[in-house]
Amino acid sequence: MRIAVIYWSGTGNTESMAALIAEGARTTGAQVDVLPVSQCDLQVLETYDRFAFGCSSQGDEELEDTEFLPFFEQIEGQLSSRDIALFGAYGWGDGLWMRDWQERVVALQANLFESGLAIQEDSLPEDEQCKSFGERFAKFNG
Repeated sequence: MRIAVIYWSGTGNTESMAALIAEGARTTGAQVDVLPVSQCDLQVLETYDRFAFGCSSQGDEELEDTEFLPFFEQIEGQLSSRDIALFGAYGWGDGLWMRDWQERVVALQANLFESGLAIQEDSLPEDEQCKSFGERFAKFNG
């Protein structure tokens, strides 16, 4: 199984989460690549079996809108029936961006893994939580 962990990170927190999630997924024998969203295009959909998308909360609890959101909008029409995990860090608020993102993925008829992993920046690092999330996602049978 090939898993892409695709992320955007403003401060490095979501990037750290991506690396830890990948580390956890690799413990199951999965082949995992960690990719900044700036290095991704539509061909990524042909290369991987499942996807963990990470983006920190921006502005009024929204996905980052100059790199991550345009990429996600470009591929979202092709995510139906695919196994998808969501993760990211946030600095304030109550995680509304993650709940909105979850609803968006469910509406695409993708197989959403759990309810996403949102960690408030004040409580980072959550190494074991991220590794466990990655391990469970690699074993997920959507």
